[in-house]
Amino acid sequence: MDSGRRHGTRVVAALVALLVLAGCGSGSDGGDDATVSDAAAPAPARERAAGAPDEAQAGVGAPGEAQGNAGTAVDTRVDQRAIIYTGSIRVQVDDVDAAARDAAATATRAGGFVGGDQRRSSDADAVAELQLRVPAERFYAVVEELAGLGRQERREIATQDVTEETIDLDARITSQRARVESARRLLARATSISDLVSLENELARREADLASLEAKKQRLGDLTALSTITVTLVGPDVTPVEEENRMGFLAGLSGGWKVFLASMVVLLTVLGAILPWLLVFGVPVAALWWWSRRRRRTDPVPALVAPVGTPPPPGVSAPPPVPGARSAP
Repeated sequence: MDSGRRHGTRVVAALVALLVLAGCGSGSDGGDDATVSDAAAPAPARERAAGAPDEAQAGVGAPGEAQGNAGTAVDTRVDQRAIIYTGSIRVQVDDVDAAARDAAATATRAGGFVGGDQRRSSDADAVAELQLRVPAERFYAVVEELAGLGRQERREIATQDVTEETIDLDARITSQRARVESARRLLARATSISDLVSLENELARREADLASLEAKKQRLGDLTALSTITVTLVGPDVTPVEEENRMGFLAGLSGGWKVFLASMVVLLTVLGAILPWLLVFGVPVAALWWWSRRRRRTDPVPALVAPVGTPPPPGVSAPPPVPGARSAP
């Protein structure tokens, strides 16, 4: 019985071992087959297979969400750059003063302000030039609103990327602050008068350089945060830009005629200014001069030659007689 049981146990152990070996062999064969199939597959297929999990994870959302995320990333990169926006626009309007008020209100609504305001005349040939400072993110919207005030004649927009200059200023400011702190530590440890004087001068120079760099950084920050728009509002009688830039005989004739009319206006203005003075002082002076001239004509002229035979006045000798002259009877 014992020998039979031992024999049965050995048989069962042998079967279990055979099963284990068979399982290992099948697993290794499957892995080899997979490896061979992967190696035999074309390169694009292997790349797709390798990138399948990433693509599956990336494709969880809808295609529109993926495009939206990509656009947000691009906008973020643009927003991180320091860009100065400047623009100028010329608009012809019917009422310059009303349009100027609307332009100022547009800048105020956008979060900006009016930096300058120059106006000339108040008639149909009036001109108003406003300098508006608006936030950079509202730059293009404000320009479009200004163009809607009337008929746009000219628009110029320029941008300047100062990102590298801003980064360079930040690095220089950090370095200069470290130099200032170093000079202050050396000044605190100075023991002689000469060292104190030299270190104080050096500290003052470094602090001045630091203040200059910080002022430049503040100026750049102001220019990038607030854009500048120069808007020119002209009345309906102002010469358009196209006519101002014309060349040729007709353009010269038109310009000369306008200069002549302007000169006549100036001449008449001067004449109108001096006419009251002429009436008050010129007329009496002219009348007095005419009266004195007429009186001079009516007065008898005294004789300048004495009659013949009249004795000379006392103290004056008589002239010698002229030979051959006949004496008076």
